[in-house]
Amino acid sequence: MTTTDENTVPATEPLAAEQSPRLEWAKHAPEVWKAMLRLDKAATQGLDPKLSELVKIRASQLNHCAFCLDMHTKDALAAGESVERIVQLSAWEESRHFYTEKELAAIELTEAVTVLTDGFVPDEVYGKAAARFGEAELAQLISAIAVINTWNRFGVTCRLTPGHYRPGQHA
Repeated sequence: MTTTDENTVPATEPLAAEQSPRLEWAKHAPEVWKAMLRLDKAATQGLDPKLSELVKIRASQLNHCAFCLDMHTKDALAAGESVERIVQLSAWEESRHFYTEKELAAIELTEAVTVLTDGFVPDEVYGKAAARFGEAELAQLISAIAVINTWNRFGVTCRLTPGHYRPGQHA
């Protein structure tokens, strides 16, 4: 039986080899990385930490960013989010009863902003979010969605390796 660390499920056969990152972009563009950290902190200011993590997880699911999924799932758990709600997030439309109307509006807005190839953010989706968030909080939410999408693009492009993050590590 093999495991990679204390947070992985024991395997009955050896696990696949871990991929190496393509580029350690933070090392080679440290000012951009520092600016992204500041932007991330500013974007999530005033948002409920659990809501913020749900948004980050959902965008990361859509963008297939394993590194960010690893990080924000762990951060959500550390913030008191339940495993059940995190697991159900990828199927939120079929499991709406796990979330508040405000969270559902944020999740739906996250999808619309993240998947712009489907067209513009629909008025109906924006309207639901605007009805549940004040203008300042909505501006923060949109900012947080934009920032996690940028992080996802760095993670996916540079093929950052998931599985090593510990909550509080990026602060």
